[in-house]
Amino acid sequence: MNKKAFIEKTAKMVFLICAVAAIFAVCAITIYMFIKGTPALKEVGVLDLLFGTVWKPTANSPAYGICYIILTSIVGTLAAILIGVPIGLLTAVFLSEMAGKKEGAVVGGAVELLAAIPSVIYGLIGMLVLNPVIFNIEKMVFAGDSNHQYTGGANMLSAIIVLAVMILPTVISVSTSSLKAVSDNIRAASLALGATKEQTIFRTVIPAARSGILTGVVLGIGRALGEAMAINMVAGGTVNLPLPFNSVRTLTTQIVSEMGYAGGTHRQVLFTVGMVLYVFIMLVNFVLLKARKTGEDNSD
Repeated sequence: MNKKAFIEKTAKMVFLICAVAAIFAVCAITIYMFIKGTPALKEVGVLDLLFGTVWKPTANSPAYGICYIILTSIVGTLAAILIGVPIGLLTAVFLSEMAGKKEGAVVGGAVELLAAIPSVIYGLIGMLVLNPVIFNIEKMVFAGDSNHQYTGGANMLSAIIVLAVMILPTVISVSTSSLKAVSDNIRAASLALGATKEQTIFRTVIPAARSGILTGVVLGIGRALGEAMAINMVAGGTVNLPLPFNSVRTLTTQIVSEMGYAGGTHRQVLFTVGMVLYVFIMLVNFVLLKARKTGEDNSD
């Protein structure tokens, strides 16, 4: 065997080992989450756990309903995506299609800086800057309502805004790369047929790059669903119906807030919360990746 063939065979073996290790890691995590998360379903009951709305794990008659927590994660993520994806996509269009070198360097540097900021800093800024602003809005909205429980701005609305900002770097960077990867021949053909630059961007370039843009959306959803520290600092930390001015908890903040002191059934339920979060992330990835594959097949 010559040297070149030996190197190629060794490289192939290394890549195969890495691929098997990645698959093993996913399988191991999946098995572990289901082993640790299913006992509470049997002990508490599937309906009481997943559809119950009362969370009192330390009461004399404990209640472990996580319905509001699940709804908060879903609503918060969807709202953040609805806000963050259009802003991120338009920023990516600016960087890839319209910005000059100097403008692109400034905006691109700002996006990279956003990606480098730790979650706790987002939470700190949200707590010190955003929460007081939201609290002032809350006071105006509920002026004269003696029944409203004020949150000091630490509520669902603050959590959504922080999440929307945190997913921006992921959506922007992936979408920018996808848009730049579109062949210039496609742009030239569209312009040659009489389309304006804006029409070319929105009717030709973006559809051609939708596969990569969907990947950015998937990663953004994963970031939003999995964020804990920043949301724990700005959302208030109370199990509530996910309304804009209610103090709330997500699946991740529920685990972070209580895992340190939980024991017995309480601890098992927190593992079930983690399992539910894991299942949600897997389902979202499957659905969006399926949509991306369908889009690629249709374009072919």
